[in-house]
Amino acid sequence: MPDDGAQAAGTAMLTEDFRAAMARLASGVSVVAAARAPRAGAGVEHVATVTSLTSVSLEPPMLLFCVHVDARLREALDDVDHWAVSILDASAAPVADWLATPGRPAFGVLDRVPHRRGAATGAALLDRAQAWLECRTVWIRTAGDHDVVVGEVLTATVAPGDRGALVHRLGRIDALP
Repeated sequence: MPDDGAQAAGTAMLTEDFRAAMARLASGVSVVAAARAPRAGAGVEHVATVTSLTSVSLEPPMLLFCVHVDARLREALDDVDHWAVSILDASAAPVADWLATPGRPAFGVLDRVPHRRGAATGAALLDRAQAWLECRTVWIRTAGDHDVVVGEVLTATVAPGDRGALVHRLGRIDALP
C-alpha cells in the first residue's frame, strides 16, 4: 500500500531538485509585450520578463516562449494574437527586474521604461534591447503550470553594434559585455 505522505514528500523534493538543476542553465533575458485594445478609454500593456525564448524554425521564422498560466500576459494572449519581444541588452537589468516584480501595477507599468510601439503589432519594443521581434500567435499549449506560446515572426530588427546581453543564472540577472 503506497504511503501518500512519502509520495508527496518525494514529489516536493523532486520539484526542488529540478528547480536547483535548471537554475544552473544560463538563459538569455527578454521581455514579451502584448497591447490589449483600449477599453473605457485606455489601452493596457501586458509585459513579462522571460528566460524561455527559443528559436523554433527559420522557414517560416518562428519562436516560442513560456508564460505562467496565471500571468497577466497569458490572460492578454487570449484577447490578442500579436505581440512583441525585446531581447534585452547588457544595460537592461533594472528593467528586467522591474518587469519581473510580483505585484507591480497593471496600469502604467511601462511609464518608467523607455519604449516605442511596433508597427506590425502595436506592442511595446523596449529601448534597452539588442534585438526586437514582432510576432503573431500560431498556437498555445498548456505544459504543467506554464503555457507554451509559439509565434510566427513578422518583423525582426537588430540594434547596431554589440550592446551586450543579460543572462539569468542561479536566480540572478547578470550582464555579459
